[in-house]
Amino acid sequence: MNHFIKLFLFLITLAIQVSCLAQNPSNPKEMMIRIAEIEVNESDLEEYKKILQEESEASIRLEQGVISIFPMYEQQNPNVVKILEIYANKEAYQAHLQTPHFLKYKTTTLNMVRSLKLIEMDALDPESMGKIFKKLKK
Repeated sequence: MNHFIKLFLFLITLAIQVSCLAQNPSNPKEMMIRIAEIEVNESDLEEYKKILQEESEASIRLEQGVISIFPMYEQQNPNVVKILEIYANKEAYQAHLQTPHFLKYKTTTLNMVRSLKLIEMDALDPESMGKIFKKLKK
């Protein structure tokens, strides 16, 4: 009976790992990377940052295919927000656009945004990306 339980646990673990691999690309070149540049009305900045923080936290916590939604703002121009977005693949990005937390962010901040520029990026060394995130776990 003990061997049966060990085999069962092994198969469950294997199924979870296969599921995770299906959600995350084994090939980093499939990732979708972009930088969003957003200019926010100065009068709306504090409210915008609060809403964006809620959205980015929910995206990372709830969506397996969202690798990074990392908002930042310029020190010299705090109303210019830049977001490093990394998705497992284009399908993960399309799924992200349909989530309740993204739709709430998009609709509640629409009138707060002066300009939005989405810059599609390619990684120079996609294989090293995993090493960057592993360093943060230490």
